[in-house]
Amino acid sequence: MRPFAPLLLTAVLMTSACAVGPDYVTPTAPTATGFKAPDGWRTAQPSDALARGDWWTLFGDDTLNSLVARAETANQTIAAAEAAYRQARALTRETRAGLFPTVSLNGSGAQSKTTTSNDNKNYQVGIGATWEPDFWGRIRRSVEANDATAQASAADLANAHLSIQGELAANYLNLREADAETALLDQTITGYERALQITRNRYEAGIAPRTDVLQAETTLANARSTRIGLERNRATYENAIAVLVGEPASSFTLAPAQWTPIIPDVPVGVPSTLLERRPDIASAERAVAAANARIGVQQAAFFPNLSLTGSYGQTTSNLGDLFASSANIWSLGLGLAETLFDAGARGAAVEQARASYDASVAAYRQTVLTAFQDVENQLTATDVLRRQYAELQTASQAADQTEAMILNQNRAGTVAYTDVATAQATALTARRALLQGAVNRQTTAVALIQSIGGGWRNDQGD
Repeated sequence: MRPFAPLLLTAVLMTSACAVGPDYVTPTAPTATGFKAPDGWRTAQPSDALARGDWWTLFGDDTLNSLVARAETANQTIAAAEAAYRQARALTRETRAGLFPTVSLNGSGAQSKTTTSNDNKNYQVGIGATWEPDFWGRIRRSVEANDATAQASAADLANAHLSIQGELAANYLNLREADAETALLDQTITGYERALQITRNRYEAGIAPRTDVLQAETTLANARSTRIGLERNRATYENAIAVLVGEPASSFTLAPAQWTPIIPDVPVGVPSTLLERRPDIASAERAVAAANARIGVQQAAFFPNLSLTGSYGQTTSNLGDLFASSANIWSLGLGLAETLFDAGARGAAVEQARASYDASVAAYRQTVLTAFQDVENQLTATDVLRRQYAELQTASQAADQTEAMILNQNRAGTVAYTDVATAQATALTARRALLQGAVNRQTTAVALIQSIGGGWRNDQGD
Protein backbone atom coordinates (compact mmCIF):
# COMPACT_ATOMS: atom_id res chain seq x y z
CA MET A 1 0.00 0.00 0.00
CA ARG A 2 2.99 2.24 -0.36
CA PRO A 3 1.44 4.30 -3.20
CA PHE A 4 -1.14 5.63 -0.73
CA ALA A 5 1.49 7.00 1.66
CA PRO A 6 1.15 10.57 0.30
CA LEU A 7 -2.56 10.45 1.08
CA LEU A 8 -1.85 9.43 4.66
CA LEU A 9 0.76 12.18 4.99
CA THR A 10 -1.69 14.73 3.65
CA ALA A 11 -4.34 13.67 6.15
CA VAL A 12 -1.86 14.10 9.01
CA LEU A 13 -0.89 17.55 7.76
CA MET A 14 -4.55 18.54 7.43
CA THR A 15 -5.14 17.93 11.12
CA SER A 16 -2.52 20.50 12.01
CA ALA A 17 -3.20 22.98 9.21
CA CYS A 18 -4.35 26.44 10.18
CA ALA A 19 -6.31 29.05 8.30
CA VAL A 20 -4.41 32.19 7.32
CA GLY A 21 -5.95 35.58 7.88
CA PRO A 22 -7.21 37.39 10.99
CA ASP A 23 -9.55 35.60 13.38
CA TYR A 24 -12.78 37.53 13.84
CA VAL A 25 -13.33 39.80 16.81
CA THR A 26 -16.59 41.74 17.06
CA PRO A 27 -15.76 45.42 16.49
CA THR A 28 -16.50 47.94 19.18
CA ALA A 29 -19.64 49.98 18.73
CA PRO A 30 -20.77 53.27 20.26
CA THR A 31 -23.15 52.83 23.16
CA ALA A 32 -24.43 54.63 26.24
CA THR A 33 -25.49 53.79 29.77
CA GLY A 34 -29.03 55.06 29.25
CA PHE A 35 -31.35 56.82 26.85
CA LYS A 36 -31.77 60.58 26.91
CA ALA A 37 -35.46 60.03 27.50
CA PRO A 38 -37.89 62.42 29.22
CA ASP A 39 -38.65 61.98 32.88
CA GLY A 40 -40.93 59.08 33.57
CA TRP A 41 -39.18 56.53 31.37
CA ARG A 42 -37.65 53.62 33.16
CA THR A 43 -35.68 50.61 32.03
CA ALA A 44 -38.08 47.68 31.76
CA GLN A 45 -38.06 44.07 30.72
CA PRO A 46 -39.92 43.31 27.48
CA SER A 47 -43.60 42.45 27.94
CA ASP A 48 -44.90 39.01 27.03
CA ALA A 49 -46.04 40.15 23.59
CA LEU A 50 -42.65 41.66 22.78
CA ALA A 51 -40.83 38.61 24.11
CA ARG A 52 -42.89 36.33 21.87
CA GLY A 53 -42.46 38.65 18.91
CA ASP A 54 -46.20 39.18 18.32
CA TRP A 55 -46.04 42.78 19.50
CA TRP A 56 -49.02 43.89 17.41
CA THR A 57 -51.33 42.08 19.84
CA LEU A 58 -50.64 44.92 22.29
CA PHE A 59 -53.22 46.96 20.35
CA GLY A 60 -56.00 44.50 21.19
CA ASP A 61 -57.49 44.25 17.69
CA ASP A 62 -58.39 40.82 16.30
CA THR A 63 -58.62 42.11 12.73
CA LEU A 64 -55.10 43.50 12.93
CA ASN A 65 -53.87 40.18 14.31
CA SER A 66 -55.41 38.27 11.40
CA LEU A 67 -54.01 40.70 8.83
CA VAL A 68 -50.49 40.32 10.20
CA ALA A 69 -50.87 36.54 10.03
CA ARG A 70 -51.87 36.82 6.38
CA ALA A 71 -48.95 39.11 5.60
CA GLU A 72 -46.51 36.67 7.21
CA THR A 73 -47.42 34.02 4.62
CA ALA A 74 -48.41 36.07 1.56
CA ASN A 75 -46.30 39.23 1.53
CA GLN A 76 -43.91 39.19 -1.43
CA THR A 77 -41.19 41.26 0.22
CA ILE A 78 -40.99 38.68 2.99
CA ALA A 79 -41.07 35.88 0.40
CA ALA A 80 -38.11 37.43 -1.45
CA ALA A 81 -36.13 37.84 1.79
CA GLU A 82 -36.86 34.24 2.74
CA ALA A 83 -35.67 33.04 -0.67
CA ALA A 84 -32.48 35.09 -0.30
CA TYR A 85 -31.89 33.43 3.07
CA ARG A 86 -32.32 29.95 1.60
CA GLN A 87 -29.95 30.88 -1.20
CA ALA A 88 -27.32 32.06 1.28
CA ARG A 89 -27.59 28.84 3.28
CA ALA A 90 -27.26 26.75 0.12
CA LEU A 91 -24.15 28.70 -0.86
CA THR A 92 -22.61 27.89 2.51
CA ARG A 93 -23.26 24.18 2.00
CA GLU A 94 -21.83 24.36 -1.51
CA THR A 95 -18.65 26.02 -0.26
CA ARG A 96 -18.29 23.56 2.61
CA ALA A 97 -18.41 20.68 0.12
CA GLY A 98 -15.04 21.88 -1.18
CA LEU A 99 -13.41 20.52 1.98
CA PHE A 100 -14.09 16.95 0.82
CA PRO A 101 -12.90 14.89 -2.15
CA THR A 102 -14.93 14.73 -5.34
CA VAL A 103 -15.61 11.11 -6.29
CA SER A 104 -16.68 10.11 -9.79
CA LEU A 105 -17.63 6.86 -11.48
CA ASN A 106 -17.00 6.34 -15.18
CA GLY A 107 -17.21 3.61 -17.76
CA SER A 108 -16.54 3.30 -21.48
CA GLY A 109 -16.50 0.83 -24.31
CA ALA A 110 -14.98 1.23 -27.76
CA GLN A 111 -14.52 -0.90 -30.87
CA SER A 112 -12.42 -0.01 -33.91
CA LYS A 113 -11.35 -1.78 -37.10
CA THR A 114 -9.12 -1.01 -40.06
CA THR A 115 -8.73 -2.66 -43.45
CA THR A 116 -5.44 -4.23 -42.38
CA SER A 117 -6.29 -5.37 -38.84
CA ASN A 118 -8.84 -7.28 -36.85
CA ASP A 119 -11.36 -5.72 -34.47
CA ASN A 120 -9.81 -3.71 -31.64
CA LYS A 121 -12.01 -3.65 -28.54
CA ASN A 122 -11.53 -1.85 -25.26
CA TYR A 123 -13.81 -1.81 -22.19
CA GLN A 124 -13.09 0.21 -19.11
CA VAL A 125 -14.80 0.97 -15.78
CA GLY A 126 -13.36 2.84 -12.83
CA ILE A 127 -13.83 5.10 -9.86
CA GLY A 128 -11.77 8.25 -9.35
CA ALA A 129 -11.32 10.98 -6.78
CA THR A 130 -9.80 14.43 -6.72
CA TRP A 131 -9.08 16.46 -3.64
CA GLU A 132 -7.53 19.81 -2.90
CA PRO A 133 -6.45 19.81 0.77
CA ASP A 134 -7.27 23.10 2.46
CA PHE A 135 -3.80 23.63 3.96
CA TRP A 136 -4.03 27.41 4.16
CA GLY A 137 -7.69 27.72 5.09
CA ARG A 138 -8.93 29.27 1.85
CA ILE A 139 -12.01 27.05 1.76
CA ARG A 140 -12.56 27.27 5.52
CA ARG A 141 -12.40 31.06 5.40
CA SER A 142 -14.83 31.00 2.47
CA VAL A 143 -17.18 28.83 4.49
CA GLU A 144 -16.80 31.23 7.40
CA ALA A 145 -17.60 34.20 5.15
CA ASN A 146 -20.61 32.54 3.56
CA ASP A 147 -21.90 31.33 6.90
CA ALA A 148 -21.73 34.88 8.28
CA THR A 149 -23.49 36.10 5.13
CA ALA A 150 -26.23 33.54 5.71
CA GLN A 151 -26.62 34.76 9.27
CA ALA A 152 -26.83 38.32 7.97
CA SER A 153 -29.49 37.14 5.54
CA ALA A 154 -31.42 35.61 8.45
CA ALA A 155 -31.32 38.99 10.18
CA ASP A 156 -32.44 40.67 6.95
CA LEU A 157 -35.38 38.28 6.85
CA ALA A 158 -36.28 39.22 10.43
CA ASN A 159 -35.96 42.88 9.48
CA ALA A 160 -38.31 42.35 6.53
CA HIS A 161 -40.86 40.77 8.86
CA LEU A 162 -40.57 43.66 11.31
CA SER A 163 -40.81 46.28 8.57
CA ILE A 164 -43.91 44.74 7.00
CA GLN A 165 -45.55 44.22 10.39
CA GLY A 166 -44.93 47.85 11.33
CA GLU A 167 -46.13 49.21 7.99
CA LEU A 168 -49.25 47.07 8.14
CA ALA A 169 -50.04 48.10 11.71
CA ALA A 170 -49.56 51.80 10.94
CA ASN A 171 -51.79 51.64 7.85
CA TYR A 172 -54.46 49.69 9.70
CA LEU A 173 -54.52 52.08 12.66
CA ASN A 174 -54.78 55.07 10.32
CA LEU A 175 -57.63 53.35 8.49
CA ARG A 176 -59.53 52.83 11.73
CA GLU A 177 -58.90 56.46 12.68
CA ALA A 178 -60.43 57.42 9.31
CA ASP A 179 -63.45 55.28 10.23
CA ALA A 180 -63.71 57.13 13.55
CA GLU A 181 -63.45 60.52 11.84
CA THR A 182 -66.11 59.45 9.34
CA ALA A 183 -68.44 58.48 12.15
CA LEU A 184 -67.71 61.82 13.84
CA LEU A 185 -68.46 63.71 10.63
CA ASP A 186 -71.69 61.75 10.13
CA GLN A 187 -72.80 62.71 13.63
CA THR A 188 -71.70 66.32 13.07
CA ILE A 189 -73.48 66.57 9.72
CA THR A 190 -76.69 65.33 11.33
CA GLY A 191 -76.38 68.10 13.92
CA TYR A 192 -75.63 70.72 11.26
CA GLU A 193 -78.68 69.61 9.27
CA ARG A 194 -80.86 70.13 12.33
CA ALA A 195 -79.29 73.53 12.93
CA LEU A 196 -79.91 74.51 9.32
CA GLN A 197 -83.55 73.51 9.55
CA ILE A 198 -84.00 75.50 12.75
CA THR A 199 -82.34 78.52 11.14
CA ARG A 200 -84.62 78.28 8.10
CA ASN A 201 -87.64 78.09 10.36
CA ARG A 202 -86.42 81.18 12.21
CA TYR A 203 -85.83 82.98 8.92
CA GLU A 204 -89.27 82.10 7.60
CA ALA A 205 -90.75 83.35 10.86
CA GLY A 206 -88.92 86.63 10.42
CA ILE A 207 -86.77 86.07 13.48
CA ALA A 208 -83.41 85.45 11.76
CA PRO A 209 -81.84 87.15 8.75
CA ARG A 210 -81.12 85.41 5.44
CA THR A 211 -77.39 85.52 6.19
CA ASP A 212 -77.89 83.06 9.05
CA VAL A 213 -79.35 80.53 6.62
CA LEU A 214 -76.46 81.04 4.21
CA GLN A 215 -73.96 80.65 7.03
CA ALA A 216 -75.60 77.40 8.18
CA GLU A 217 -75.59 76.08 4.61
CA THR A 218 -71.89 76.92 4.27
CA THR A 219 -71.03 75.14 7.53
CA LEU A 220 -72.98 72.05 6.47
CA ALA A 221 -71.44 71.96 2.98
CA ASN A 222 -67.90 72.23 4.42
CA ALA A 223 -68.57 69.32 6.77
CA ARG A 224 -69.92 67.21 3.91
CA SER A 225 -66.86 68.04 1.82
CA THR A 226 -64.57 66.97 4.65
CA ARG A 227 -66.53 63.74 4.97
CA ILE A 228 -66.05 62.98 1.27
CA GLY A 229 -62.30 63.65 1.55
CA LEU A 230 -62.05 61.01 4.28
CA GLU A 231 -63.22 58.38 1.78
CA ARG A 232 -60.07 58.95 -0.26
CA ASN A 233 -57.81 58.64 2.78
CA ARG A 234 -59.48 55.43 3.87
CA ALA A 235 -59.25 53.91 0.38
CA THR A 236 -55.53 54.71 0.25
CA TYR A 237 -54.88 52.90 3.53
CA GLU A 238 -57.09 49.96 2.50
CA ASN A 239 -55.23 49.56 -0.82
CA ALA A 240 -51.87 49.72 0.95
CA ILE A 241 -52.97 46.95 3.32
CA ALA A 242 -54.07 44.85 0.34
CA VAL A 243 -50.55 44.93 -1.10
CA LEU A 244 -49.02 44.05 2.26
CA VAL A 245 -51.20 40.95 2.64
CA GLY A 246 -50.53 39.88 -0.95
CA GLU A 247 -53.94 40.61 -2.49
CA PRO A 248 -55.05 42.82 -5.42
CA ALA A 249 -56.41 46.12 -4.16
CA SER A 250 -59.46 45.74 -6.41
CA SER A 251 -60.65 42.62 -4.57
CA PHE A 252 -59.68 43.55 -1.01
CA THR A 253 -62.02 45.31 1.38
CA LEU A 254 -62.15 46.00 5.10
CA ALA A 255 -65.55 46.81 6.53
CA PRO A 256 -65.75 49.89 8.77
CA ALA A 257 -65.46 49.04 12.44
CA GLN A 258 -65.35 50.80 15.76
CA TRP A 259 -61.90 51.98 16.73
CA THR A 260 -60.58 51.63 20.26
CA PRO A 261 -57.40 53.71 20.49
CA ILE A 262 -55.38 51.52 22.84
CA ILE A 263 -51.99 53.07 23.56
CA PRO A 264 -49.61 50.28 24.67
CA ASP A 265 -46.93 50.97 27.24
CA VAL A 266 -43.82 49.91 25.34
CA PRO A 267 -40.98 48.78 27.64
CA VAL A 268 -37.52 49.93 26.64
CA GLY A 269 -34.31 48.32 27.81
CA VAL A 270 -30.85 49.80 28.19
CA PRO A 271 -29.08 50.99 25.01
CA SER A 272 -26.82 47.94 24.83
CA THR A 273 -29.85 45.70 24.28
CA LEU A 274 -30.26 47.29 20.85
CA LEU A 275 -27.17 45.37 19.76
CA GLU A 276 -29.14 42.18 20.41
CA ARG A 277 -32.67 43.25 19.54
CA ARG A 278 -32.37 45.08 16.21
CA PRO A 279 -32.01 42.77 13.21
CA ASP A 280 -30.44 45.48 11.06
CA ILE A 281 -27.61 45.79 13.60
CA ALA A 282 -27.15 42.02 13.65
CA SER A 283 -27.05 41.97 9.86
CA ALA A 284 -24.42 44.72 9.78
CA GLU A 285 -22.28 42.92 12.37
CA ARG A 286 -22.45 39.64 10.42
CA ALA A 287 -21.38 41.54 7.31
CA VAL A 288 -18.26 42.58 9.23
CA ALA A 289 -17.55 38.94 10.10
CA ALA A 290 -17.92 37.94 6.45
CA ALA A 291 -15.59 40.71 5.31
CA ASN A 292 -13.02 39.66 7.91
CA ALA A 293 -13.06 36.06 6.64
CA ARG A 294 -12.58 37.20 3.04
CA ILE A 295 -9.26 38.75 4.03
CA GLY A 296 -8.04 35.23 4.83
CA VAL A 297 -9.40 33.94 1.51
CA GLN A 298 -7.29 36.48 -0.37
CA GLN A 299 -4.20 35.90 1.78
CA ALA A 300 -4.37 32.16 1.05
CA ALA A 301 -3.65 32.94 -2.59
CA PHE A 302 0.00 33.63 -1.62
CA PHE A 303 0.53 29.94 -0.80
CA PRO A 304 0.83 26.99 -3.21
CA ASN A 305 -2.13 24.83 -4.11
CA LEU A 306 -1.79 21.08 -3.62
CA SER A 307 -4.11 18.67 -5.37
CA LEU A 308 -4.40 14.89 -5.11
CA THR A 309 -5.93 12.58 -7.69
CA GLY A 310 -6.51 8.85 -7.56
CA SER A 311 -8.36 6.25 -9.56
CA TYR A 312 -9.02 2.54 -9.51
CA GLY A 313 -10.70 0.38 -12.13
CA GLN A 314 -10.54 -2.37 -14.73
CA THR A 315 -9.72 -2.31 -18.40
CA THR A 316 -9.77 -5.18 -20.88
CA SER A 317 -10.40 -5.99 -24.50
CA ASN A 318 -12.82 -8.77 -23.57
CA LEU A 319 -16.08 -7.68 -21.94
CA GLY A 320 -16.33 -10.96 -20.00
CA ASP A 321 -12.96 -10.32 -18.32
CA LEU A 322 -13.81 -6.74 -17.27
CA PHE A 323 -14.00 -7.50 -13.56
CA ALA A 324 -11.18 -10.05 -13.45
CA SER A 325 -8.29 -9.34 -11.09
CA SER A 326 -5.83 -9.35 -14.00
CA ALA A 327 -7.68 -6.34 -15.47
CA ASN A 328 -7.07 -4.07 -12.47
CA ILE A 329 -5.53 -0.67 -13.03
CA TRP A 330 -4.90 2.14 -10.58
CA SER A 331 -3.23 5.53 -10.54
CA LEU A 332 -2.27 8.15 -7.96
CA GLY A 333 -1.21 11.71 -8.69
CA LEU A 334 0.06 14.69 -6.75
CA GLY A 335 0.01 18.24 -8.16
CA LEU A 336 1.53 21.43 -6.83
CA ALA A 337 0.95 24.91 -8.26
CA GLU A 338 2.27 28.26 -7.14
CA THR A 339 2.07 31.66 -8.80
CA LEU A 340 5.55 33.15 -9.06
CA PHE A 341 4.67 36.55 -10.51
CA ASP A 342 1.36 38.36 -10.81
CA ALA A 343 2.48 42.03 -10.80
CA GLY A 344 1.01 42.62 -7.34
CA ALA A 345 -2.49 41.30 -8.11
CA ARG A 346 -2.71 39.16 -4.97
CA GLY A 347 -1.47 41.97 -2.75
CA ALA A 348 -4.04 44.32 -4.28
CA ALA A 349 -6.77 41.73 -3.65
CA VAL A 350 -5.78 41.57 0.03
CA GLU A 351 -5.85 45.37 0.24
CA GLN A 352 -9.33 45.36 -1.31
CA ALA A 353 -10.50 42.82 1.26
CA ARG A 354 -9.09 44.89 4.12
CA ALA A 355 -10.71 48.06 2.76
CA SER A 356 -14.02 46.19 2.44
CA TYR A 357 -13.67 45.11 6.06
CA ASP A 358 -13.00 48.69 7.20
CA ALA A 359 -16.05 49.88 5.26
CA SER A 360 -18.25 47.21 6.83
CA VAL A 361 -17.04 48.18 10.32
CA ALA A 362 -17.94 51.82 9.61
CA ALA A 363 -21.34 50.75 8.27
CA TYR A 364 -21.93 48.65 11.39
CA ARG A 365 -21.10 51.53 13.72
CA GLN A 366 -23.25 53.91 11.67
CA THR A 367 -26.15 51.45 11.92
CA VAL A 368 -25.76 51.42 15.70
CA LEU A 369 -25.68 55.23 15.87
CA THR A 370 -28.79 55.45 13.70
CA ALA A 371 -30.53 52.92 15.93
CA PHE A 372 -29.85 55.04 19.02
CA GLN A 373 -31.14 58.09 17.15
CA ASP A 374 -34.34 56.25 16.18
CA VAL A 375 -35.06 55.20 19.75
CA GLU A 376 -34.34 58.65 21.17
CA ASN A 377 -36.61 60.25 18.56
CA GLN A 378 -39.47 57.85 19.26
CA LEU A 379 -39.11 58.16 23.04
CA THR A 380 -39.27 61.93 22.76
CA ALA A 381 -42.22 61.75 20.36
CA THR A 382 -44.04 59.36 22.69
CA ASP A 383 -43.65 61.69 25.65
CA VAL A 384 -44.56 64.81 23.67
CA LEU A 385 -47.65 63.22 22.13
CA ARG A 386 -48.78 61.93 25.54
CA ARG A 387 -48.66 65.42 27.03
CA GLN A 388 -50.13 66.94 23.90
CA TYR A 389 -53.03 64.48 23.94
CA ALA A 390 -53.98 65.57 27.45
CA GLU A 391 -54.21 69.17 26.23
CA LEU A 392 -56.25 68.09 23.20
CA GLN A 393 -58.72 66.39 25.51
CA THR A 394 -59.11 69.56 27.53
CA ALA A 395 -59.49 71.65 24.36
CA SER A 396 -62.10 69.30 22.90
CA GLN A 397 -64.19 69.27 26.07
CA ALA A 398 -64.09 73.07 26.31
CA ALA A 399 -65.01 73.43 22.62
CA ASP A 400 -67.98 71.08 23.04
CA GLN A 401 -69.27 73.12 25.98
CA THR A 402 -68.75 76.39 24.11
CA GLU A 403 -70.64 75.09 21.09
CA ALA A 404 -73.62 74.04 23.22
CA MET A 405 -73.71 77.38 25.05
CA ILE A 406 -73.49 79.44 21.85
CA LEU A 407 -76.29 77.42 20.25
CA ASN A 408 -78.56 78.08 23.24
CA GLN A 409 -77.68 81.78 23.21
CA ASN A 410 -78.42 82.00 19.50
CA ARG A 411 -81.82 80.40 19.96
CA ALA A 412 -82.46 82.96 22.69
CA GLY A 413 -81.52 85.69 20.26
CA THR A 414 -78.58 87.02 22.30
CA VAL A 415 -75.78 86.18 19.80
CA ALA A 416 -75.54 86.21 16.00
CA TYR A 417 -75.37 83.00 14.00
CA THR A 418 -71.83 83.89 12.99
CA ASP A 419 -70.79 83.03 16.54
CA VAL A 420 -72.56 79.67 16.20
CA ALA A 421 -70.68 78.85 12.99
CA THR A 422 -67.39 79.77 14.60
CA ALA A 423 -68.11 77.64 17.67
CA GLN A 424 -69.18 74.68 15.55
CA ALA A 425 -66.03 74.86 13.41
CA THR A 426 -63.84 75.11 16.49
CA ALA A 427 -65.55 72.14 18.14
CA LEU A 428 -65.24 69.97 15.04
CA THR A 429 -61.58 70.85 14.63
CA ALA A 430 -60.93 69.99 18.29
CA ARG A 431 -62.71 66.62 18.01
CA ARG A 432 -60.80 65.68 14.87
CA ALA A 433 -57.52 66.78 16.44
CA LEU A 434 -58.25 64.53 19.41
CA LEU A 435 -58.77 61.52 17.13
CA GLN A 436 -55.62 62.34 15.16
CA GLY A 437 -53.70 62.75 18.40
CA ALA A 438 -54.76 59.26 19.46
CA VAL A 439 -53.68 57.61 16.20
CA ASN A 440 -50.40 59.55 16.30
CA ARG A 441 -49.72 58.03 19.71
CA GLN A 442 -50.53 54.57 18.37
CA THR A 443 -48.35 54.86 15.26
CA THR A 444 -45.53 56.30 17.37
CA ALA A 445 -45.80 53.23 19.61
CA VAL A 446 -45.42 51.11 16.46
CA ALA A 447 -42.37 53.11 15.43
CA LEU A 448 -40.87 52.76 18.92
CA ILE A 449 -41.37 48.99 18.85
CA GLN A 450 -39.67 48.87 15.45
CA SER A 451 -36.81 51.06 16.66
CA ILE A 452 -36.04 48.65 19.53
CA GLY A 453 -36.21 45.63 17.23
CA GLY A 454 -39.69 44.30 18.03
CA GLY A 455 -39.54 40.91 19.69
CA TRP A 456 -36.60 39.64 17.67
CA ARG A 457 -33.40 38.23 19.19
CA ASN A 458 -30.20 37.59 17.30
CA ASP A 459 -29.96 34.11 18.79
CA GLN A 460 -33.00 33.20 16.69
CA GLY A 461 -30.90 33.22 13.53
CA ASP A 462 -29.46 30.16 11.84
